[in-house]
Amino acid sequence: MLQTIHNTLYRRVNIPFIAALSALALSTMPVVPAAAADSMLTDILANGKLKVGTTGDWDPMTLKDPATNSYKGYDIDVVTQLAQDLEVELELVPTDWKTLVNGVTAGKYHMTGSASVSASRAKAAGYTESYFSLNTVPLTLQKNAERFRDWADLDKPEVTVAATLGTTQEQQVKSFFPSAQHKIIEAPARDFQEVLAGRADAHITSNVEAYKLVEKYPTLMVVPVSQARARTPIAMLVPQDDQIWINYLNTWIKLQKERGFFDELAIKWQLAN
Repeated sequence: MLQTIHNTLYRRVNIPFIAALSALALSTMPVVPAAAADSMLTDILANGKLKVGTTGDWDPMTLKDPATNSYKGYDIDVVTQLAQDLEVELELVPTDWKTLVNGVTAGKYHMTGSASVSASRAKAAGYTESYFSLNTVPLTLQKNAERFRDWADLDKPEVTVAATLGTTQEQQVKSFFPSAQHKIIEAPARDFQEVLAGRADAHITSNVEAYKLVEKYPTLMVVPVSQARARTPIAMLVPQDDQIWINYLNTWIKLQKERGFFDELAIKWQLAN
């Protein structure tokens, strides 16, 4: 009888005590949020590889050399440094403008290189903080110098203005020139090639590319418009719902801004801004 009473009292005293100890032990165990396990950052660190989508056709941001299958440019320097800081291998994944966003949402790559920030793209993908801005300018042939002097000269029914499918300029050409004819070119062809071939009167592109094109093709010229249009920030496209990956990239961008990394690259690649 005495033993039974003793056992009963022991259980009454120790069951709450044991429960409290168990709760304490559980509370001190490391907890890995479910979101962290699903983050691109976790995948990158676990597999030792950063996959970046890049078009290879935007001078001086990303240029592909078909002979060597290698890339160079401002963008390439940015993501190379990012991979080094992550201590992982960099894999550049070829893509084009019309599938740029789809590549992110389908998980084909962890992020893209620089892309113009647009409300349309933001419906499907997320953006990092911006680290550079660009403007849109029109280009035409030197022989059209007297014909095209400002934006209004291009907005006429007899004028054909080209843009590349999937770029922000595709939407801008329709907005800037509602009266003109629009020629939307699909990669790997480019809009400026239509101007060079005489199949379009002009095309619009970023100021960073415009001056590189004029340097490369002397028959082209930037239309001397009174001012450039559509100043637009550029940033990296990333999965919309991966806040952990976005937070990491934003932190990295802030650090590199403070260290002058982006300013140094702008000088290296002679970016007009």
